Amino acid sequence: GKAGVGHHPPFSRLPHPYRALQGRSEPGGAGMSVEALTNDEIEACREAFQKFDKDGSGAIDVFELRATLQSMGQEPTDEELFDMIAEVDADGSGEIDFPEFLKVMVAQKEKHAAASDESDIIDAFIALGGGHDKSGEISTDKLRKVVRDFGLTIDIDALIREADTDKSGFIDYEEFRLMMT
Repeated sequence: GKAGVGHHPPFSRLPHPYRALQGRSEPGGAGMSVEALTNDEIEACREAFQKFDKDGSGAIDVFELRATLQSMGQEPTDEELFDMIAEVDADGSGEIDFPEFLKVMVAQKEKHAAASDESDIIDAFIALGGGHDKSGEISTDKLRKVVRDFGLTIDIDALIREADTDKSGFIDYEEFRLMMT
């Protein structure tokens, strides 16, 4: 039946190695969105932005961006700084206005989340029969069974169709990682 569609079971019952499966929704996940930030984080961003927009121009240049990120405990390289600006500089000004700045902060937050997600994905891959060094393959049948046993509301068949392009019934680490992100 349709009961429970969109309802997620309490994941506290999910054993640690399978945690990576819980965050997956549907194929083709959403991109960067300011909703990824809490109101407190947006307020902290606004304060940092205003503090480091030294000239009050309403935009932060690369030097102001470096100081801002350093004040938030990050040490970006020159390349990272220019990449951040290029990634969100919609108007090509070489500077970041506040909406663009929020996109940078979302990207940074997602990059840090991705690092911890990666270890969760490796744990899940190992739990499903893959190697500790990301070698080997896991059975799509076993993956389907685990997802169904835990009552996860992800379309695992669609994800497997997307990942197991050669229809071998097995997926390697890289295919599994792509499924989980």
